[in-house]
Amino acid sequence: LVLLIRLTSPGEAVYRQQRVGLNGRPFTLYKLRSMVADAERDGPVWAQQNDPRITGLGKFLRTSRLDELPQLVNILKGEMSLIGPRPERPEFVAQLRERIPHYDLRHLLAPGLTGWAQVMYSYTSSVDEAARKLEYDLYYIKNHSIQLDFAILIKTVIMVLRRMGR
Repeated sequence: LVLLIRLTSPGEAVYRQQRVGLNGRPFTLYKLRSMVADAERDGPVWAQQNDPRITGLGKFLRTSRLDELPQLVNILKGEMSLIGPRPERPEFVAQLRERIPHYDLRHLLAPGLTGWAQVMYSYTSSVDEAARKLEYDLYYIKNHSIQLDFAILIKTVIMVLRRMGR
């Protein structure tokens, strides 16, 4: 995959991005690059459905969720867990915590490769959608258990097999 990314678009194959993790601590998240190399030359922008910055191969990587594979390194480093609220970028966290009550509660657990909000709600690209997704994160934080984690894993596998990524 790394070679395919390098052959189909200029730039690094593994993308590094600052995210906010457990207790609000920043960490570097790893992903396979799915957008053009200079996708945010004018600053951070919410990704959108049918985003023109996504490369042809990037669309496949996102729908198959293969772009998330390098986050296994984040899990091994203890920065993420397999299941939990997805980590967000510091720029968006600052904006969302000002506009959404209790937004920082999602940082009470380590961020996850997959989570309840990811399997129950569509991709978000606005503050209103982020507020709705937060409801699912808070439900997970309040109710996390082995049974709920297992249900999330099953739903994630189904989503991956059906290529229901964003």
